[in-house]
Formats: sequence, structure tokens, C-alpha cells
Amino acid sequence: MASARRNKRVPTSIRMNDQGNSTVDFALVAPLLVGVVLVVLQVALTLHVRSTLTAAAGEGARMAAMVGADSALGEQRAREVLVGNFASSVITQVRVQQVRESGLVLSQVTIQARLPLLGLLGPAVLEVTGRAIQEHA
Repeated sequence: MASARRNKRVPTSIRMNDQGNSTVDFALVAPLLVGVVLVVLQVALTLHVRSTLTAAAGEGARMAAMVGADSALGEQRAREVLVGNFASSVITQVRVQQVRESGLVLSQVTIQARLPLLGLLGPAVLEVTGRAIQEHA
């Protein structure tokens, strides 16, 4: 009797059909995956622009702080660092000034830039500042 049950075949109309499940799974997972990839790209792009601007502001401040240098030389150096880099296309303003803090004279370079956004994530404007102690002859 047990062997008779084992030999019975289940009709094909009752069997589960898995065709098309991978398409539905992909349609459900793909938007999430694309969203995660876009967020990672946005963060990477923002960090790249920020670090490049920070390096340029520091270089400009060091150049402006040298003996005999003026603020125009600091601005020129900051722009030279940015030339040929993706960050140079988003610069809105480079400002060089001398500030006094704790009895020291500092050269300060401030760079403002628009952030290239892939979506509506994050701030649209970034401002970085580089400072260097003014050298005296």
C-alpha cells in the first residue's frame, strides 16, 4: 500500500511553478540597490570635493603667510591647486584675509563651492577655511 502511494505522480497542474520568480525578486531589490549605490557615490563625491578644497585652502594660506607675499599670491596658489581637478568647476569664491587670533597674525583662505549633488541629499554649498601663521622677517 505504501509503494502505491509513492508511485503516484502529482499532476502538473498542481505542481508549484517557480518560473518568473527571479524577475519579481529583481524588480523588488533593484530600486533599493540603485538607491544605496547613489548614496555611496554622493558621499564619495562630497568627500573628494571637500578634501581637495581643504588642501587648496591650506596651500593658499601657507603661500600668503610667507614673508613678502600678499593675498593675491595666496589666492593664485589656491586656484593653481584646483586647476585640472573636478573641484575647480564648482568654485564660487576664494577669499584671502589676515586675521588676528590669540595675539597671532594668521593668513586665512576661505573657499566657497557648490556641491555637485546626484539627488537632493546633503547641503548645496560647502565652505572650507585654511589658516597659516604669518611669517615675520
